[in-house]
Amino acid sequence: MSLLTRALSIVAAAALAASLSAVPAQADTLDVAPPGANDWTCKPSAEHPYPVILVPGTFESMAKNWSTLSPYLKSQGYCVFALNYGETNGVYATAPVADSAKELAPFVDAVRAATGAKKVDLVGHSQGGMMPRYYMGFLGGAKYVHHLVGIAPSNHGTKGLIVPPPDFLPPPDYTALNCASCADQQAGSTFMQQLNSIGDTVAGPSYTILSTVYDEVVIPYNSQFLSGTAKQVTNITIQDKCPADVFEHDQTPNDPVVHQFVARALAQASGPVDPAYQPSCL
Repeated sequence: MSLLTRALSIVAAAALAASLSAVPAQADTLDVAPPGANDWTCKPSAEHPYPVILVPGTFESMAKNWSTLSPYLKSQGYCVFALNYGETNGVYATAPVADSAKELAPFVDAVRAATGAKKVDLVGHSQGGMMPRYYMGFLGGAKYVHHLVGIAPSNHGTKGLIVPPPDFLPPPDYTALNCASCADQQAGSTFMQQLNSIGDTVAGPSYTILSTVYDEVVIPYNSQFLSGTAKQVTNITIQDKCPADVFEHDQTPNDPVVHQFVARALAQASGPVDPAYQPSCL
């Protein structure tokens, strides 16, 4: 049973069975959640009213992609959720991006139903930072999203080649992966043209983009940036704040500087992260 199916089952059971005092502490699922994520009993606090959904990147599982950021956000007092999506041939996030967005939509609904929150915050890496824009712009999701934080997102595609990271298992065979999302994320692809045909942003959500000059996957790195007003969009180049930070694409979700920026962005009552914010550099 998938994480989403189990989550929806839990929400339905809680609503129908008044005799149950609480849903299980965590969905019983074959998908392994990262530490701190998918406690379906979690209720957002007044300080952190929006549950956070972590959306992994191409080839990545939620457990691997968010092994450090998920417990970090949980320790800050957030209700944290994560999902796997877009599985083809046993590899996550390789389906067409539009299809993956259709998997994100019911997961957002399940989180909202379980927590009672009207909106969520989305934090995504690579494809996971771009794909929610399709959900918001084409699937009616904008009204359910308070803030989208993109970590090295492929917002305008890449002029490079998307291949599995070095630690990818089983051993990478790019031609055997049948990676439709890789084709979608090429600069100038039909999907990219559709995604950005309505503009970089939609009304409602705030956007914070975190990029590294050492990105070797989404090229050029500044293609990740979004156009928009300062009230809605902040684009951050990590090295402008911490010049000695050498984190590249695959490891940006584990960067302590990125963690600080994500927490700062999520703490905003409205609008994106303050571009003047200075994190502690390592």
